[in-house]
Amino acid sequence: MNPPRFDALCIGNAIVDVLSRTEDDFLLAQDLHKGTMHLIDEARAKSLYDAMGPAIEASGGSAGNTAAGIASLGGNAAFFGKVADDTFGGIYAHDMHAIGVHFETPRLTGGLATASSMILITPDGERTMNTYLGAAQLLSPDDIDPAVVSAAAITYMEGYLWDPPLAKEAFRHAATIAHEAGRQVSLTLSDPFCVDRFRAEFLGLIRDGTVDILFANDSELRSLYETANLDAALRALAADCPLAAVTVGVNGAIVVSGDGVSRVDATPVENVADLTGAGDLFASGFLFGIARDMDPIDAARLGTLAAAEVIGHIGPRPVTSLRDLAREAGFDI
Repeated sequence: MNPPRFDALCIGNAIVDVLSRTEDDFLLAQDLHKGTMHLIDEARAKSLYDAMGPAIEASGGSAGNTAAGIASLGGNAAFFGKVADDTFGGIYAHDMHAIGVHFETPRLTGGLATASSMILITPDGERTMNTYLGAAQLLSPDDIDPAVVSAAAITYMEGYLWDPPLAKEAFRHAATIAHEAGRQVSLTLSDPFCVDRFRAEFLGLIRDGTVDILFANDSELRSLYETANLDAALRALAADCPLAAVTVGVNGAIVVSGDGVSRVDATPVENVADLTGAGDLFASGFLFGIARDMDPIDAARLGTLAAAEVIGHIGPRPVTSLRDLAREAGFDI
Protein backbone atom coordinates (compact mmCIF):
# COMPACT_ATOMS: atom_id res chain seq x y z
CA MET A 1 0.00 0.00 0.00
CA ASN A 2 1.36 3.40 -0.99
CA PRO A 3 1.97 6.01 1.73
CA PRO A 4 -1.04 8.35 1.99
CA ARG A 5 -0.91 11.70 0.23
CA PHE A 6 -3.49 13.14 2.64
CA ASP A 7 -3.76 12.74 6.39
CA ALA A 8 -7.52 12.94 6.01
CA LEU A 9 -10.19 13.46 3.41
CA CYS A 10 -13.11 15.29 5.01
CA ILE A 11 -16.53 14.96 3.37
CA GLY A 12 -19.44 17.12 4.39
CA ASN A 13 -21.73 20.04 3.77
CA ALA A 14 -19.94 23.07 2.32
CA ILE A 15 -21.58 25.93 4.20
CA VAL A 16 -20.92 29.63 4.54
CA ASP A 17 -21.48 30.54 8.19
CA VAL A 18 -23.19 33.79 9.16
CA LEU A 19 -22.33 34.39 12.82
CA SER A 20 -24.04 36.82 15.19
CA ARG A 21 -24.03 37.40 18.93
CA THR A 22 -27.46 37.28 20.55
CA GLU A 23 -29.28 36.81 23.84
CA ASP A 24 -31.23 33.79 25.09
CA ASP A 25 -34.45 35.80 24.79
CA PHE A 26 -33.96 36.02 21.03
CA LEU A 27 -33.75 32.23 20.80
CA LEU A 28 -36.98 31.91 22.76
CA ALA A 29 -38.71 34.47 20.57
CA GLN A 30 -37.62 32.57 17.47
CA ASP A 31 -38.67 29.21 18.98
CA LEU A 32 -35.12 27.83 18.75
CA HIS A 33 -33.71 25.08 20.98
CA LYS A 34 -30.38 26.36 22.29
CA GLY A 35 -27.23 24.48 21.29
CA THR A 36 -28.73 22.47 18.45
CA MET A 37 -28.73 22.52 14.65
CA HIS A 38 -31.99 23.19 12.83
CA LEU A 39 -32.44 22.46 9.13
CA ILE A 40 -34.36 25.34 7.57
CA ASP A 41 -35.59 26.38 4.14
CA GLU A 42 -34.52 29.43 2.17
CA ALA A 43 -37.45 31.54 3.41
CA ARG A 44 -36.65 30.78 7.07
CA ALA A 45 -32.98 31.56 6.45
CA LYS A 46 -33.95 34.97 5.08
CA SER A 47 -36.31 35.75 7.97
CA LEU A 48 -33.67 34.83 10.57
CA TYR A 49 -31.03 36.86 8.77
CA ASP A 50 -33.34 39.87 8.74
CA ALA A 51 -34.08 39.48 12.49
CA MET A 52 -30.56 38.81 13.78
CA GLY A 53 -28.04 41.46 14.73
CA PRO A 54 -24.76 42.42 13.02
CA ALA A 55 -23.02 39.36 11.58
CA ILE A 56 -19.78 38.15 10.08
CA GLU A 57 -19.46 35.62 7.25
CA ALA A 58 -16.96 32.77 7.23
CA SER A 59 -16.57 29.55 5.29
CA GLY A 60 -17.59 26.69 7.55
CA GLY A 61 -19.41 23.40 7.64
CA SER A 62 -18.37 20.73 10.11
CA ALA A 63 -16.07 18.63 7.92
CA GLY A 64 -14.70 21.72 6.18
CA ASN A 65 -13.70 23.13 9.55
CA THR A 66 -11.96 19.86 10.38
CA ALA A 67 -10.02 19.98 7.12
CA ALA A 68 -8.98 23.56 7.92
CA GLY A 69 -7.73 22.46 11.32
CA ILE A 70 -5.63 19.67 9.84
CA ALA A 71 -4.06 22.15 7.43
CA SER A 72 -3.30 24.52 10.34
CA LEU A 73 -1.50 21.65 12.09
CA GLY A 74 0.77 21.34 9.07
CA GLY A 75 -1.08 18.33 7.73
CA ASN A 76 -2.35 17.53 4.28
CA ALA A 77 -6.13 17.63 3.99
CA ALA A 78 -8.67 17.19 1.21
CA PHE A 79 -12.34 18.12 1.21
CA PHE A 80 -15.37 17.03 -0.79
CA GLY A 81 -18.42 19.29 -0.57
CA LYS A 82 -20.88 20.81 -3.03
CA VAL A 83 -21.15 24.56 -3.61
CA ALA A 84 -22.99 26.45 -6.33
CA ASP A 85 -21.36 28.53 -9.03
CA ASP A 86 -22.31 31.72 -7.18
CA THR A 87 -20.67 34.36 -4.98
CA PHE A 88 -20.75 32.28 -1.78
CA GLY A 89 -19.45 29.26 -3.72
CA GLY A 90 -16.51 31.27 -5.00
CA ILE A 91 -15.76 32.56 -1.51
CA TYR A 92 -15.85 29.03 -0.11
CA ALA A 93 -13.50 27.62 -2.74
CA HIS A 94 -11.10 30.54 -2.33
CA ASP A 95 -10.97 30.09 1.43
CA MET A 96 -10.21 26.37 1.16
CA HIS A 97 -7.50 26.83 -1.43
CA ALA A 98 -5.97 29.72 0.55
CA ILE A 99 -5.36 27.50 3.57
CA GLY A 100 -3.93 24.68 1.47
CA VAL A 101 -6.85 22.24 1.46
CA HIS A 102 -7.35 20.19 -1.71
CA PHE A 103 -10.89 21.07 -2.85
CA GLU A 104 -11.88 20.30 -6.43
CA THR A 105 -15.53 19.20 -6.18
CA PRO A 106 -17.33 20.42 -9.34
CA ARG A 107 -19.65 23.36 -8.63
CA LEU A 108 -23.39 23.18 -9.18
CA THR A 109 -24.59 25.33 -12.08
CA GLY A 110 -28.18 26.54 -11.95
CA GLY A 111 -30.70 25.68 -9.27
CA LEU A 112 -29.96 25.87 -5.55
CA ALA A 113 -27.64 28.43 -4.00
CA THR A 114 -24.57 27.67 -1.89
CA ALA A 115 -25.54 26.55 1.62
CA SER A 116 -25.53 28.97 4.52
CA SER A 117 -25.92 28.66 8.28
CA MET A 118 -27.22 31.34 10.60
CA ILE A 119 -25.23 30.77 13.81
CA LEU A 120 -26.52 32.55 16.89
CA ILE A 121 -23.98 32.84 19.72
CA THR A 122 -25.24 33.46 23.26
CA PRO A 123 -23.12 35.11 26.02
CA ASP A 124 -22.01 31.69 27.35
CA GLY A 125 -20.40 30.90 23.98
CA GLU A 126 -23.04 28.29 23.05
CA ARG A 127 -24.09 28.27 19.42
CA THR A 128 -27.45 27.54 17.87
CA MET A 129 -27.24 26.74 14.17
CA ASN A 130 -29.95 27.24 11.57
CA THR A 131 -28.82 25.70 8.32
CA TYR A 132 -30.09 26.05 4.77
CA LEU A 133 -28.43 23.19 2.92
CA GLY A 134 -28.95 24.50 -0.60
CA ALA A 135 -26.41 23.07 -3.04
CA ALA A 136 -24.64 21.12 -0.29
CA GLN A 137 -27.41 18.51 -0.22
CA LEU A 138 -26.70 17.62 -3.86
CA LEU A 139 -23.29 16.09 -3.17
CA SER A 140 -23.52 12.76 -5.01
CA PRO A 141 -21.47 9.61 -5.69
CA ASP A 142 -20.30 11.27 -8.94
CA ASP A 143 -18.49 13.87 -6.79
CA ILE A 144 -16.41 11.20 -5.05
CA ASP A 145 -12.97 11.07 -6.68
CA PRO A 146 -11.62 7.55 -6.06
CA ALA A 147 -8.00 8.69 -6.45
CA VAL A 148 -8.36 11.20 -3.60
CA VAL A 149 -10.18 8.73 -1.34
CA SER A 150 -7.53 6.07 -1.93
CA ALA A 151 -4.77 8.58 -1.18
CA ALA A 152 -6.17 9.58 2.24
CA ALA A 153 -5.11 7.77 5.42
CA ILE A 154 -8.57 8.42 6.88
CA THR A 155 -11.83 9.36 5.17
CA TYR A 156 -13.87 11.39 7.66
CA MET A 157 -17.56 12.07 7.17
CA GLU A 158 -20.15 14.05 9.10
CA GLY A 159 -23.44 12.60 10.30
CA TYR A 160 -25.29 15.52 8.72
CA LEU A 161 -24.63 13.81 5.36
CA TRP A 162 -27.26 11.28 6.29
CA ASP A 163 -30.10 13.77 5.69
CA PRO A 164 -29.82 14.24 1.89
CA PRO A 165 -30.31 10.90 0.02
CA LEU A 166 -27.62 11.58 -2.60
CA ALA A 167 -25.07 12.50 0.07
CA LYS A 168 -25.84 9.28 1.93
CA GLU A 169 -25.02 7.34 -1.24
CA ALA A 170 -21.81 9.36 -1.61
CA PHE A 171 -20.89 8.49 1.99
CA ARG A 172 -21.27 4.74 1.38
CA HIS A 173 -19.43 4.93 -1.94
CA ALA A 174 -16.47 6.71 -0.37
CA ALA A 175 -16.33 4.25 2.54
CA THR A 176 -16.18 1.31 0.13
CA ILE A 177 -13.34 2.89 -1.87
CA ALA A 178 -11.40 3.72 1.31
CA HIS A 179 -11.59 0.20 2.69
CA GLU A 180 -10.70 -1.36 -0.66
CA ALA A 181 -7.57 0.83 -0.60
CA GLY A 182 -6.70 -0.35 2.92
CA ARG A 183 -7.55 3.01 4.51
CA GLN A 184 -9.70 3.90 7.53
CA VAL A 185 -13.17 5.43 7.68
CA SER A 186 -14.38 7.81 10.37
CA LEU A 187 -17.80 9.24 11.26
CA THR A 188 -18.83 12.08 13.54
CA LEU A 189 -22.38 11.89 14.89
CA SER A 190 -22.80 15.66 14.46
CA ASP A 191 -25.90 16.38 16.57
CA PRO A 192 -28.24 14.58 19.03
CA PHE A 193 -31.23 15.26 16.80
CA CYS A 194 -29.31 13.84 13.83
CA VAL A 195 -28.75 10.71 15.92
CA ASP A 196 -32.45 10.56 16.78
CA ARG A 197 -33.30 10.56 13.08
CA PHE A 198 -30.80 7.90 12.04
CA ARG A 199 -29.93 5.90 15.17
CA ALA A 200 -30.43 2.45 13.64
CA GLU A 201 -28.43 3.31 10.54
CA PHE A 202 -25.55 4.84 12.50
CA LEU A 203 -25.38 1.79 14.76
CA GLY A 204 -25.41 -0.38 11.66
CA LEU A 205 -22.45 1.50 10.17
CA ILE A 206 -20.50 1.08 13.40
CA ARG A 207 -21.35 -2.56 13.97
CA ASP A 208 -20.83 -3.76 10.40
CA GLY A 209 -17.31 -2.33 10.29
CA THR A 210 -18.00 0.56 7.91
CA VAL A 211 -16.81 2.97 10.63
CA ASP A 212 -13.35 2.43 12.12
CA ILE A 213 -13.16 5.66 14.16
CA LEU A 214 -16.19 7.33 15.76
CA PHE A 215 -16.50 10.88 17.08
CA ALA A 216 -19.30 12.03 19.36
CA ASN A 217 -19.99 14.34 22.25
CA ASP A 218 -21.56 12.98 25.41
CA SER A 219 -25.11 14.01 24.42
CA GLU A 220 -24.82 12.39 21.01
CA LEU A 221 -23.41 9.19 22.48
CA ARG A 222 -26.14 8.91 25.10
CA SER A 223 -28.70 9.49 22.36
CA LEU A 224 -27.11 6.79 20.22
CA TYR A 225 -27.47 4.17 22.95
CA GLU A 226 -30.71 5.63 24.37
CA THR A 227 -29.41 5.98 27.91
CA ALA A 228 -28.99 8.86 30.36
CA ASN A 229 -25.89 7.15 31.79
CA LEU A 230 -22.66 8.10 30.00
CA ASP A 231 -20.70 5.19 31.48
CA ALA A 232 -23.28 2.74 30.13
CA ALA A 233 -23.03 4.34 26.70
CA LEU A 234 -19.23 4.12 26.82
CA ARG A 235 -19.38 0.41 27.67
CA ALA A 236 -21.71 -0.20 24.75
CA LEU A 237 -19.46 1.82 22.44
CA ALA A 238 -16.38 -0.15 23.49
CA ALA A 239 -18.12 -3.33 22.37
CA ASP A 240 -19.11 -1.85 19.01
CA CYS A 241 -16.23 0.28 17.71
CA PRO A 242 -12.44 -0.26 17.67
CA LEU A 243 -11.60 3.40 18.30
CA ALA A 244 -13.69 6.37 19.41
CA ALA A 245 -13.22 9.84 20.83
CA VAL A 246 -16.00 11.36 22.94
CA THR A 247 -15.84 15.04 23.89
CA VAL A 248 -17.29 16.08 27.26
CA GLY A 249 -17.08 19.87 27.18
CA VAL A 250 -15.01 21.46 29.95
CA ASN A 251 -14.11 17.97 31.16
CA GLY A 252 -12.10 17.27 28.01
CA ALA A 253 -12.44 14.03 26.11
CA ILE A 254 -12.70 10.28 26.54
CA VAL A 255 -10.84 7.84 24.31
CA VAL A 256 -12.38 4.40 23.84
CA SER A 257 -10.08 1.78 22.33
CA GLY A 258 -8.88 -1.77 22.69
CA ASP A 259 -6.79 -0.54 25.62
CA GLY A 260 -9.91 0.54 27.51
CA VAL A 261 -11.49 3.87 28.39
CA SER A 262 -9.16 6.82 29.09
CA ARG A 263 -9.95 10.41 30.03
CA VAL A 264 -8.03 13.40 28.74
CA ASP A 265 -8.29 16.84 30.36
CA ALA A 266 -9.42 19.85 28.38
CA THR A 267 -6.83 22.45 27.40
CA PRO A 268 -7.58 25.54 29.54
CA VAL A 269 -9.23 28.51 27.82
CA GLU A 270 -8.98 31.96 29.38
CA ASN A 271 -11.99 33.42 27.58
CA VAL A 272 -14.69 31.31 25.95
CA ALA A 273 -15.86 33.46 23.04
CA ASP A 274 -17.65 30.98 20.77
CA LEU A 275 -18.08 27.21 20.88
CA THR A 276 -18.64 27.05 17.12
CA GLY A 277 -16.26 24.52 15.64
CA ALA A 278 -14.95 23.13 18.94
CA GLY A 279 -15.87 19.55 18.12
CA ASP A 280 -14.73 19.95 14.53
CA LEU A 281 -11.29 21.16 15.62
CA PHE A 282 -11.00 18.43 18.23
CA ALA A 283 -11.49 16.01 15.34
CA SER A 284 -8.72 17.82 13.41
CA GLY A 285 -6.18 17.11 16.13
CA PHE A 286 -7.29 13.56 16.73
CA LEU A 287 -7.39 12.61 13.04
CA PHE A 288 -4.02 14.25 12.39
CA GLY A 289 -2.52 12.38 15.34
CA ILE A 290 -3.92 8.99 14.30
CA ALA A 291 -2.86 9.52 10.68
CA ARG A 292 0.67 10.25 11.91
CA ASP A 293 0.72 7.08 14.11
CA MET A 294 0.34 9.01 17.35
CA ASP A 295 -0.95 7.22 20.44
CA PRO A 296 -4.74 7.83 20.72
CA ILE A 297 -4.31 9.55 24.10
CA ASP A 298 -1.78 11.99 22.67
CA ALA A 299 -4.01 12.46 19.61
CA ALA A 300 -6.85 13.41 21.96
CA ARG A 301 -4.58 15.88 23.77
CA LEU A 302 -3.78 17.45 20.42
CA GLY A 303 -7.52 17.57 19.74
CA THR A 304 -8.24 19.45 22.96
CA LEU A 305 -5.50 21.95 22.11
CA ALA A 306 -7.02 22.60 18.68
CA ALA A 307 -10.50 22.94 20.21
CA ALA A 308 -9.21 25.42 22.80
CA GLU A 309 -7.80 27.69 20.09
CA VAL A 310 -11.09 27.96 18.20
CA ILE A 311 -13.16 28.45 21.37
CA GLY A 312 -11.16 31.56 22.20
CA HIS A 313 -12.42 33.64 19.27
CA ILE A 314 -15.44 34.16 17.05
CA GLY A 315 -15.52 31.87 14.02
CA PRO A 316 -15.23 28.14 13.35
CA ARG A 317 -11.64 27.94 12.06
CA PRO A 318 -8.20 28.62 13.56
CA VAL A 319 -6.77 32.13 13.47
CA THR A 320 -3.46 31.07 15.05
CA SER A 321 -1.18 28.37 13.64
CA LEU A 322 -2.13 25.14 15.40
CA ARG A 323 1.22 23.70 14.45
CA ASP A 324 3.01 26.47 16.36
CA LEU A 325 0.72 26.05 19.36
CA ALA A 326 1.24 22.29 19.34
CA ARG A 327 5.01 22.66 19.25
CA GLU A 328 4.89 25.15 22.10
CA ALA A 329 2.92 22.52 24.04
CA GLY A 330 5.62 19.90 23.42
CA PHE A 331 4.21 18.00 20.45
CA ASP A 332 6.80 16.88 17.93
CA ILE A 333 4.98 17.72 14.71
